[in-house]
Amino acid sequence: MNSEALLEKMVEACDDKRAEDIMTFDVKETSTVTDYYIICHGNSGRQVQTIADEIKDLAKDLDIEPLVEGYNEGKWILCDLNNVILHVFHGPEREYYNLERLFKNGEHIDSRQ
Repeated sequence: MNSEALLEKMVEACDDKRAEDIMTFDVKETSTVTDYYIICHGNSGRQVQTIADEIKDLAKDLDIEPLVEGYNEGKWILCDLNNVILHVFHGPEREYYNLERLFKNGEHIDSRQ
């Protein structure tokens, strides 16, 4: 599966679990780590974990073994799928860390066109 298709599937998975303010960033030209980042948030620790569960389940269905960090705390969960990396935050943590500020070179894309 190509990176763009994986991105779309992961955005849909986040949306299916009612993640809020889903933002995608195309970093193919500026990163050697991944092609895309997704940043979103949930309104409770449980919702953050539910979003991450959906991502993990879909990744496994696609024969991708995700690396997941921060699941037990439910405040900031990182899901690394190689070509797509997701940051699923609890609302207050997203506001505090403000990862979006790292993308100043116009990498933001709207993947739900």
